Amino acid sequence: MEARLDERSLSRLRWRCRRGLLENDLFVERFFRRHEETITTRQAAGLSALMDLPDNDLLDLLLCRKEPEGELDRPDVHEVLALLRMPSPTRPS
Repeated sequence: MEARLDERSLSRLRWRCRRGLLENDLFVERFFRRHEETITTRQAAGLSALMDLPDNDLLDLLLCRKEPEGELDRPDVHEVLALLRMPSPTRPS
């Protein structure tokens, strides 16, 4: 079983994930709402790697316009990217 992120590390990660582009912030906020209780250290590493990207490059990944390449083409990044891309559940009418 993978280690979960402790409260202090989670707080730092949240701060690090603040973006200048609203669209990216919406993806990241939804990710934290869904997964903040269960984020592992591995997922945190993948998310941190994505946060090193410029906003437009990150948005291209989030919108499936591109896939991770080079140093980002690794399992932890793909795992977190899949979680970030997961659509919101539809509400019943």
